[in-house]
Amino acid sequence: MPELPEVETIKTDLEKIILGKKIKVAEIKAAKIIKEPSAEEFAGKIKEEIIKKIIRRGKYLIFEFLSGKYLVIHLKMTGQLIYGDKNKQSKISFLLGNGQYLNFCDWRLFGEIRLIDDLEKFKGISKLGIEPLDIKFTIRMFYEMIKKKRSKIKSLLMDQSFIAGIGNIYAQESLFKAKIHPAKIALNLSKNESDKLFFSIKEVLTEAIKYRGSSINTYLDLEGRKGSMGERLRIYGRKGKPCFRCKSIVVGMKIAGRGTAFCPNCQK
Repeated sequence: MPELPEVETIKTDLEKIILGKKIKVAEIKAAKIIKEPSAEEFAGKIKEEIIKKIIRRGKYLIFEFLSGKYLVIHLKMTGQLIYGDKNKQSKISFLLGNGQYLNFCDWRLFGEIRLIDDLEKFKGISKLGIEPLDIKFTIRMFYEMIKKKRSKIKSLLMDQSFIAGIGNIYAQESLFKAKIHPAKIALNLSKNESDKLFFSIKEVLTEAIKYRGSSINTYLDLEGRKGSMGERLRIYGRKGKPCFRCKSIVVGMKIAGRGTAFCPNCQK
């Protein structure tokens, strides 16, 4: 699933090309993706909407229109946004005023699109935790957040109501960088470990944005290109391979139902 860096990459690229553009029509091939209103209402209401602003909140991509309405997109596992000509694989195609298309492709149909009037009333957004790259997210705040939590630290990092935008890939990478075992109970982290993890989260996410995300499975940018962060991952997907740091063999376990790689020597 695309995480914060991937969605941020798409958001930044979109800002360069579609701000101020009008949506002429939405061509819907898979009504299942439209969660609200009905697909028929959606197609009618979105016509002539002008894109004022693009926001990323957690893993959500949000278009704010001049009318005050919001288009909320969640790519889920296999969703892609591709800009340019009409894409034959597109499930929802937005024809823009410049004659170009914004294509929502999703072969598994897990993605979600909504057209809503009040962003704050949408529970998917209102329940999100703090943004990990927000200046308001401080080292002291992070320690206060985790010291009462009895969850495994990796599960906690992936809890979107705790911190928004971190998923399986970057939770593993952050914990490896901080040398923390993914199954360690959050409240058992020392202040030093908490501080290391705080900086690791910010560094890993910042690096992933710089390299335009990780194309592990289906993620592509607006032009259909793969991100290059996948080549720089240090622990994700490395079960059975030597640790980059100490050469011990990386092992794996399931945490919250997700495969998790870690180094039994480096991560304590």
